[in-house]
Amino acid sequence: MNLQFLFDIPPYSLNKKDKSEFLSNYLGELTQFHYQHCRQYKNMMDGFGFDVELIHGYAELPFLPVRLFKMFDLFSTPMDDIVKTITSSGTSGQAVSKIFLDKETSLNQSKALTKIVSTYLGSKRTPMIIIDSATVLKNRNLFSARGAGILGFSIFGTKRLYALDENMGLNTEAVVDFIHQYQDTRIFLFGFTYMVYQHFVKEIKNRNIKVDLSNAVLIHGGGWKKLVDESVTSEEFRKILYQACGINFIHDYYGMVEQTGSIYMECEHGYMHAPVFSDVIIRRPHDFSIATIGEQGIIQTLSVLPKSYPGHSLLTEDEGVLMGEDDCPCGRFGKYFKILGRIKNAEIRGCSDTYAEQY
Repeated sequence: MNLQFLFDIPPYSLNKKDKSEFLSNYLGELTQFHYQHCRQYKNMMDGFGFDVELIHGYAELPFLPVRLFKMFDLFSTPMDDIVKTITSSGTSGQAVSKIFLDKETSLNQSKALTKIVSTYLGSKRTPMIIIDSATVLKNRNLFSARGAGILGFSIFGTKRLYALDENMGLNTEAVVDFIHQYQDTRIFLFGFTYMVYQHFVKEIKNRNIKVDLSNAVLIHGGGWKKLVDESVTSEEFRKILYQACGINFIHDYYGMVEQTGSIYMECEHGYMHAPVFSDVIIRRPHDFSIATIGEQGIIQTLSVLPKSYPGHSLLTEDEGVLMGEDDCPCGRFGKYFKILGRIKNAEIRGCSDTYAEQY
């Protein structure tokens, strides 16, 4: 199983036929690998009667409910080869997912993230403002999906500034000085959605801080639950950012710790895109059959990256709708879709939502 082919091509360059052929072959082999190397995965497949040798297309692949990673330690590589364990976000007392990474899987995650995000930021690293506190990397209790996200995106920054102090207050003077210092350079801003809204843009607006970020790019991700509760839509979020600091280039992304690296970036037309490393299938909730374009359902995510653990085919707890494939106005090939939110009664799990619940 060699992924080098995908790293050698642009991340949105495979059409439906070519991508389907590659993913079916690769994910079929990956399914057999996990069947042979993860005892719990084998037991589940046998229990449900899946014959991993007779799967012809990736739409036929068995999927694991993402919540299983909160219940079991699932890995397909010897524990001696595990170099990193990442946990999902969770409120106090809530179970968290544990994802076990070997060197190969961790490296491929980083390479995939770099390929995807570079198409939005360019290949040149730029000054970066991280809308979070540096303490998130020092406190091992906080170093979960949130810390991993910051570290992952930090590779795109040269000079880095943490915009918030340990009490989540805005480092106003440092932020203003940083923006002025690099006013002739594109600045990359990264943060989790609720934190960008609550601790950055609201502070700038309420305190009438004058900054010009019209040449900057913001990438943000994480849950929207708290913002929806405050009646802040995606359009309103963008409007507030533009009014506060003039920022126009804003990209949301969809991803999860259980498939780190396989993120779905928002294009200029507001759609999430599946890169060559991954895909989505929208399934009807009553029988898990495949929904048609424009039909709401539960999101299944597939990724070629998880080799050290059986996370290559997951049923999420999110609802979405497929908008099309290979014909987005932005010009990117692959499926494009919209996120509609959490399934009713599904537990909170996004970095932003978890943070909002804690504070």
